[in-house]
Amino acid sequence: MINKLWDKGYQPDEMIERFTVGNDRQLDMKMARHDVIGSIAHVKMLESIGLIPHDELPVLLEAMEQILNEIDRGEFTIEPDVEDVHSQVELLLTRRLGDIGKKIHSGRSRNDQVLVDLKLYMRDELKKTVAEVSHIFNRLISLAERYKDVLMPGYTHLQVAMPSSFALWFGAYAESLIDDLRLVKAAYDIVNQNPLGSGAGYGSSFPLDREMTTRLLGFGDLHYNVVAAQMSRGKSERAVAVGLAAVASTIGRFAMDVCLYMSPNYGFISFPDEFTTGSSIMPHKKNPDVFEIMRGKCNRLQAVPNELTLLMANLPMGYHRDNQLLKDIIFPAFDQLGDCIELCDIMLRHIIVRTDIIDDRRYDYLFTVEEVNRLVFEGIPFREAYRRVGEMVQKGTFSPNRSVKHTHIGSIGNPACKEITKKMNKMLADFDF
Repeated sequence: MINKLWDKGYQPDEMIERFTVGNDRQLDMKMARHDVIGSIAHVKMLESIGLIPHDELPVLLEAMEQILNEIDRGEFTIEPDVEDVHSQVELLLTRRLGDIGKKIHSGRSRNDQVLVDLKLYMRDELKKTVAEVSHIFNRLISLAERYKDVLMPGYTHLQVAMPSSFALWFGAYAESLIDDLRLVKAAYDIVNQNPLGSGAGYGSSFPLDREMTTRLLGFGDLHYNVVAAQMSRGKSERAVAVGLAAVASTIGRFAMDVCLYMSPNYGFISFPDEFTTGSSIMPHKKNPDVFEIMRGKCNRLQAVPNELTLLMANLPMGYHRDNQLLKDIIFPAFDQLGDCIELCDIMLRHIIVRTDIIDDRRYDYLFTVEEVNRLVFEGIPFREAYRRVGEMVQKGTFSPNRSVKHTHIGSIGNPACKEITKKMNKMLADFDF
């Protein structure tokens, strides 16, 4: 028999039980600490409005502190006959404290209890994501500074276009991450609202102090309307998924560049042998498997917002069991993105940049625009200068001057790494954790 918060003296069919519970118990373990923290705030509030006697509060708090310690030590488990983490915590309290433990669910539904756990969990995971993004940002900026004088070809339509540099390449992805964090910040603000006290979505006849639990749990704001609080289920996850997908888009696109630039046809960068893989038949192969898997994972992460949208599509107001499946989708997304960022950072610690790329004659035409601009500086109209250089290219007489003098902000000679770093620091300060 499985212990359930909704137990009314009967048990559903075993097959029904297995299908509806799914792997929810395993996913709930990720929220165990958050469930106890939410319950601590709730019982403090219950005591303040007289639903828990004053002398019972310290007993409950001590018992919940013990459970928190057990979670931190890895000793907490959801027993095989217990439905979820909420039931397990209440069961432990009841075993240890008797009837006192049965009082913690007053004024609360499992719906708002789950919502609080999810919001606290996602809030913490978003903080980790921001820290991870900040770390890879610093790695990219450091590489941009280190290789700021090393030129590389720039491309449009995958055709050789104009001179670029490693400072521009690394710095571009660094600055792009700042825009991604703007979406993460929006998701964080949506998550950082307290739903506790909304009950099953229609409030409670108890005189709950919802402002108190908002303060105790450190939420930035309150979901005032109890129906809106329940409607945030799914909406919060979608907002988070959009933020994660934005970061994944940047990391995945960078991984594609690396795969391209590692190939012998480009040969711009390389990695030590131990960071590549080989072929079972071709002895010469050094494959960029890490970045290919990274690219694939990041592409999958960009599908998560759509998957969540389809799961929640056209559901009417109120709670539906479909919502349980949200955890199946959003929880792994945090781990997958974190793994991609971590591996990207590890690889970039060992990247080898080729410093003589543009000496190759195949890149002569990188400098046609430089020649056009030189003629314009001499007073020749742009269209005439363009025509002259175009004729030299057609006749095969173009001879490049490989010196590049770009000085405007954000260009080869002035990649603005300090300014980009200031922009990132301002973005990080906006989170105000």
